[in-house]
Amino acid sequence: MSKYPQNLLASLRVVGPVDLAERATGEPKWWPKKAPQSKAQAAKRLAEIALELAELQERLFASASHGVINDSLLLVLQGMDTSGKGGIVRHVMGLFDPQGVDHHAFKTPTDEEKEHDFLWRVEKQLPKPGHIGVFDRSHYEDVLIHKVQKLSTGRQIQGRYRRIPTFERKLGERGIHLFKVMLHISADEQYARLRERLDRPDKHWKYSPGDVDDRLLFAEYQQAYEIAIERTATEDAPWYVIPADQKWRARLCVAELLLASLRDIDPQWPEADFDVSAEKKRLSETK
Repeated sequence: MSKYPQNLLASLRVVGPVDLAERATGEPKWWPKKAPQSKAQAAKRLAEIALELAELQERLFASASHGVINDSLLLVLQGMDTSGKGGIVRHVMGLFDPQGVDHHAFKTPTDEEKEHDFLWRVEKQLPKPGHIGVFDRSHYEDVLIHKVQKLSTGRQIQGRYRRIPTFERKLGERGIHLFKVMLHISADEQYARLRERLDRPDKHWKYSPGDVDDRLLFAEYQQAYEIAIERTATEDAPWYVIPADQKWRARLCVAELLLASLRDIDPQWPEADFDVSAEKKRLSETK
């Protein structure tokens, strides 16, 4: 029996210190032989699992709506500019019924958000029971951007490193199954994607001059990610570093993670709270 996708997910998961320079951004040497090897094969695999993903989502929603379970799923997406976060939301989360998906993209904090603790705005966007939540960026911006651009003191950032695992553990206690993904893109691939945004008028809207400013700090951001991942990866809130130079490969990895997480929750159809036989009889009388 094939061990795919278990061996894929095990390779993506971070255990202990992480050296991003040693982590593949393109075609990994450890990529399982049984895994899709091309964009076409990945599309076929996604089509194969789409029905199961949809059923698991519906079972999760139905079970929670009847008070049988209190579970939800939260995917945190992090990565450098152009790493493909938006594509994951469109192509992978698009496999689900949008009514059961809670999506939020975290931007620069508003004046109101700045008046509160850094976790305040995150708490407001957590998925409801039975829903699948996805964060495009997250509370990790407060230890990534703030560290690299020195927007907070070292003491403040150290305090956030300590608080994040506690916050995430409490999410688990509330039935929110959390997993965190870093889309790991190379500097060369990022350059190519930024250049494409400048070369194509239909992509100009995606470009920001600030993208170049952040690119100049690429090495500093990689180091900040290593520290954040090492300090906050736990058994209940794991980090997965996903090779993102090839968009099809990154999307496949996230889809497999979602499938494995929903299978772990294993939501069941809620039992009817009425007499099915009696209702069938009543319905037949309306013919």
